[in-house]
Amino acid sequence: MALNLRIAYPHVMHFPVKPFLKVQRMAQSPQPTQKTLAASFTVSTSCTFDGSRKLPVLLFDIMDTIVRDPFYHDVPPFFGMSFKELIECKHPTAWIEFEKGMIDEMELSKKFFKDGRPLDLEGLKNCMKRGYSYLNGVEELLHALKQNGYEMHALTNYPIWYKMIEDKLNVSTYMSWTFCSCNIVCHLSEVDRTVNVLPSLSMRENPCFNGKRKPDHEFFMEVLGNLKIEPGSCIFIDDRLENVQAAIEIGIVGLHFKDAELLREDLSGLGIYISTSGSQ
Repeated sequence: MALNLRIAYPHVMHFPVKPFLKVQRMAQSPQPTQKTLAASFTVSTSCTFDGSRKLPVLLFDIMDTIVRDPFYHDVPPFFGMSFKELIECKHPTAWIEFEKGMIDEMELSKKFFKDGRPLDLEGLKNCMKRGYSYLNGVEELLHALKQNGYEMHALTNYPIWYKMIEDKLNVSTYMSWTFCSCNIVCHLSEVDRTVNVLPSLSMRENPCFNGKRKPDHEFFMEVLGNLKIEPGSCIFIDDRLENVQAAIEIGIVGLHFKDAELLREDLSGLGIYISTSGSQ
């Protein structure tokens, strides 16, 4: 069902439903701004033609969208520094290389500081673990979406330490850790054990996404190819506007995350049925 909506929220961005046919034209169009909000679009909230999949598929950033990021508030005090001092002291590319899976945590510990000073790796990991928590209201929203049958995947720039988040918060209760920027080789059959993933993808090797990060367009395109889905049948939620805009440029519906309550309103405005009782 086509919806012609005018959304008042400045952090919501919408796109047309046939993006594969419009990618080139959209790339030549002016960049979306927070003042150009009204758009005519179609968001499918039905199953696919074979009845196997409920649409749209929801793609979530993790840090500061689902989970509090301890790097900004907890890590600087751990090192006895201000955030500004930490940024000045740390190696300019080591963390990004770690996120991309180009180096492991032992290599990270050797080059974390650009002056070569030693890093208390286990202390840093414990600091991060203590700081991980669901953002206010987010887990309840994820539970409601899961109860209503929506397919959800993490789409995150994060290193192998995503496993520490999983160990503490059990994010896979609600979504699959399908798309991480780190070097992960797995099979979707492994993901099937924690969430419902499209059956036709079972036992197919999940491509490594190492070396690619948001807002790289190629990262998003590989996600779409892996899920075998049109961009307009996905909604991507992220707290970083540049990532949302990159998704929008290839036709994915993008929502700029502010907090759980506003996200609930935005999803409802897009026709996403969210029942707190879990009834269908």
